[in-house]
Amino acid sequence: MGNPYLCAMQLSVVILNYNVRYFLEQCLYSVQKAIAPLEAEIIVVDNASSDASCAMVRERFPEVKLIANTENYGFPKGNNQGVAAAKGEYICILNPDTVVAEDTFTKSFSHLATHPELKANLGILGCKLIDGTGHFLPESKRGIPTPWVAFTKIFGLYKVFPKSARFTRYYAEHLTENQSGAVDILVGAFMVMPREVYLELGGFDENCFMYSDDIDLSYMSLKSGRTNYYFAATTVVHYKGESTVRDGLYMKRFREAMQFFYQKHFRRSLIFDGMMYGGSFLFSLFKSTQQKKRTLPFQAIVVFTKHQLQLQSVFPVTNLNTLHDFPMQKYKAVRIVFDTRSFSFEEIIAFMQQYKGSSGSFRNYMPHYEGLIGSDHANDVGGVEFL
Repeated sequence: MGNPYLCAMQLSVVILNYNVRYFLEQCLYSVQKAIAPLEAEIIVVDNASSDASCAMVRERFPEVKLIANTENYGFPKGNNQGVAAAKGEYICILNPDTVVAEDTFTKSFSHLATHPELKANLGILGCKLIDGTGHFLPESKRGIPTPWVAFTKIFGLYKVFPKSARFTRYYAEHLTENQSGAVDILVGAFMVMPREVYLELGGFDENCFMYSDDIDLSYMSLKSGRTNYYFAATTVVHYKGESTVRDGLYMKRFREAMQFFYQKHFRRSLIFDGMMYGGSFLFSLFKSTQQKKRTLPFQAIVVFTKHQLQLQSVFPVTNLNTLHDFPMQKYKAVRIVFDTRSFSFEEIIAFMQQYKGSSGSFRNYMPHYEGLIGSDHANDVGGVEFL
């Protein structure tokens, strides 16, 4: 009798989408490349998008399992739907406004294979996340937001006392962005975990519409005695601002989510409830003012391509066929365009990190809809510029 696990599906990637059709298409394109060496499947759960997301998936990615909801069920229920349909030994909860590198999953599984103790006790594995400008997203790794830790975050004390472990637990600063290790909380934009663990924990709590669901699931994993692990050896782009418009509804749901988490896991007190309500209100108000449609100014365009890609612009356009030895210092302000037909996402992500904080802004050229996609700030809503 043959080994029944030899042909078992290794990974199910679950992507919950809501009205980010073009970011979803880029995400699916990157995931397809990343799962090519694996026995894997992709499941898209659409929460009643009105932007033709479902039509795009059916036309462009017919092999993807599509669950098309007729209403917006929120983040927890939508992802639970996707996991219920999954067949993989592991699942990956993935945001649609992300780009994974070709080695993201193979590196993650190789690391687990060479660390059997971690694999045997794994709760959730996260990875290094960067925004559309190449900058590290500190929420890639976090501590348990106990009342004190939440207080240091809401009132910015971690910035005032950056060298003190007492004030820097929120972003798990016992690890640098390039150090792998155990952490408490991982972000829902990218979570890899054994499917049986997800099911044992009950998945995302559907009593929370969104925002604290990843904190809650991470905390439930810790309480079960499992290890949550930040894996820094692979990087995923998370455009972050694209999935959520930070309006009055955002503020309301954010406050509700914070109250939900604390009421579920911490002892109630009127003083603490008042502090958290006021703090979460101020924090959500601050966040709602951050998101804008921002575009960095540029005076030149550099296109990295090995094809015949010509961009029309009033600014000088230079085509280059290699990413190596790029003279960024010669440009005061430049728009950098990556032809995704010519370079891997792994190469593109590495370039973004190398030249973050420079005078450049980054866009990916997606040939299927003849557009440039990206964002210029971690809180930018981002977008697509059609050619």
